[in-house]
Amino acid sequence: MKKKRSGIWRIAIIALLGVAFFGGLQAWGWLRNNRLPAFYGDAEVYVTAQTTPDDVITQIKSQTGIRWETALREVFKQKEVAKYITPGHYTVKAGHSCVYVARMLNNSWQSPIRLTIGSGLRLKGEIAASIGRQMRLDSAEVLNALNDEAFLRKFGFNPTNVCSMIIPDTYEIYWDASLTDLFNLFRREYDKFWNDTRRQQAKALKLTPAQVSILASIVACESNYVPEYTKLAGVYINRLRRGMRLQACPTVAYCFDFKPARILQKHLKVNSPYNTYTHTGLPPGPICCPTKAALDAVLNADVASGYLYFCASTAFDGTNVFSKSYAEHQKKARAYQQALDRAKIK
Repeated sequence: MKKKRSGIWRIAIIALLGVAFFGGLQAWGWLRNNRLPAFYGDAEVYVTAQTTPDDVITQIKSQTGIRWETALREVFKQKEVAKYITPGHYTVKAGHSCVYVARMLNNSWQSPIRLTIGSGLRLKGEIAASIGRQMRLDSAEVLNALNDEAFLRKFGFNPTNVCSMIIPDTYEIYWDASLTDLFNLFRREYDKFWNDTRRQQAKALKLTPAQVSILASIVACESNYVPEYTKLAGVYINRLRRGMRLQACPTVAYCFDFKPARILQKHLKVNSPYNTYTHTGLPPGPICCPTKAALDAVLNADVASGYLYFCASTAFDGTNVFSKSYAEHQKKARAYQQALDRAKIK
């Protein structure tokens, strides 16, 4: 009888241990899937309409390790990620659990990307290509929008002056944002830049924001040396006030898509309203996306110095020397040409 009872107890204990074991496994599985970090680092995941759960895992593995890959695959299957996955950009953090990532993909818990509009962008094709590389938008679609009169009218611009609205900077936007979302962002940032203070500065110079943008685009294309931007802006404003032609080489280069390495006499004859050697006043629109530094330089232009001319420095350091008279300018220009000859630079 005692042996029979001990056998029953033994079976009961084994059964309890089995229940505890399997219960522990279930508890561990729930904890692992729902609470524990599943990754060794962060990963940026891009999802399109064609992206599968396997593609997501491949993207994550290419950037960081996965602690529980089998568990992640099981969770993706349980949560039907293949059915509900939503296109967009997602940031998978090291501390995220398997279940969190599945829910993130299913519920479109996206992370914005940092869209950079570079200061070196000049042509619309370059702008469109840059945006196309960073967003889900097709570059051809962006380029069409930059030339679409009706579309741009909704934002208060047109194909001639649209580069005024696009101020180089780094912005936050969702990767799958629409064209309208993108241009609304550009317009908001434009309005933010053109606050009351800057509008008053433009008014004091008897310029509109649009005219400031055109001048700033010329300044930005004229030099990479930001400290002399105010002097360059002063030269052009002083020429405008005297009714002189701007004679800005970058505007001529714009007529040839900035392809000539140097502007020669033959280029100065181009028949274009952007040729400031043959046309008085400002060109019809900006010749690039003017930077904030260039815009502020125009608003704070050094007009008081009375400079009307400038030429490259004989130091060949990217700076310019400035003159008030043409005679003084000719001397400095000859000195620069002689320096080129000595250095055997053609």
